[in-house]
Amino acid sequence: MLVLGIETSCDETGVGLVEGGRTLLANAVASQVEVHARYGGVVPEVASRQHVLALVPTLHRALQEAGVSLPQVDAVAVTCGPGLVGSLIVGVNFAKGLAMALGKPLLGVNHLEGHIYAAWLEPTLDPEREPGFPLVCLLASGGHTDLVLMEGHGEYRLLGRTRDDAAGEAFDKAARVLGLGFPGGPEIQREAGRATRPEPFPRVVVEGLAFSFSGLKTALVRRAQAAGLYPPAGASASPSESREAVANLAAGFQEAVVEALVEKTLEGVRRTGARGILLGGGVSANALLRQRLQQRSPVPLLVPRPSLCTDNGAMIAAAAFFRLRRGERHGWDLDAHPSLRLG
Repeated sequence: MLVLGIETSCDETGVGLVEGGRTLLANAVASQVEVHARYGGVVPEVASRQHVLALVPTLHRALQEAGVSLPQVDAVAVTCGPGLVGSLIVGVNFAKGLAMALGKPLLGVNHLEGHIYAAWLEPTLDPEREPGFPLVCLLASGGHTDLVLMEGHGEYRLLGRTRDDAAGEAFDKAARVLGLGFPGGPEIQREAGRATRPEPFPRVVVEGLAFSFSGLKTALVRRAQAAGLYPPAGASASPSESREAVANLAAGFQEAVVEALVEKTLEGVRRTGARGILLGGGVSANALLRQRLQQRSPVPLLVPRPSLCTDNGAMIAAAAFFRLRRGERHGWDLDAHPSLRLG
């Protein structure tokens, strides 16, 4: 079964083509990073309009990459939530029109489930067989930080989620405070690599398997202010001293966020007896997070390549295949659900 997947939950326009839920034929993505970088974050209305402009060209690019034509597609899948409501509406309506015109089945997919199934697109991984279910899934991105137990295809149990900010959002805010670029995750990681004496940050203690990052953001703001780095106009240190201070703060902040993610994920494994850990979402591309989990995990770690960790249409197509195989379909009343949950 050849599934076409469409992803427009935030600021990436993705169209992917996947055969049989595992064979990646195309993964075309139109990024809006440059559009939103001037604002230091995603502007929802701008993102929606960019999706309108990018969807048709991205679809053509994906079809060309896969070497197939639209009539060869067996089903159309689209992210229906969670995400920015305007962006979701653009993708859902585009998918509905496409499926109707082709006379093909339509399926709405949870964006978070898509991040899980990105691992099924790696030819060297087969999570279903090795290590097998159940899997503890850490889903960390700019909008979400959830810990989910995957007990089988379509079977999820929520273990914990952030009580305030998502890990990716925390990285974005930290980058703005330190005068770095957008998106913040790669910028913080790059700057942390230059640190000589990483600034220690307090560890946030949260009951159970929940996360919290708002306190860390506040601590960073106060330390940046004390160092004369924030707001930028108030900087009093020399350029070299300021650069060193930024690197040390970035390294300490990254360490604190990663430590929280690792500790809760490993605790989830201990509590559930999971056979493996699966990472998904943009934050899972963080090298320190991967390294720490690889070193400390008592069970196999499954991580897709970085290009599949960020939002894309291929992961939506992969997730849809396993639901379509069970006979699931959606009607033309499919709608966007910005607060849709998994588990």
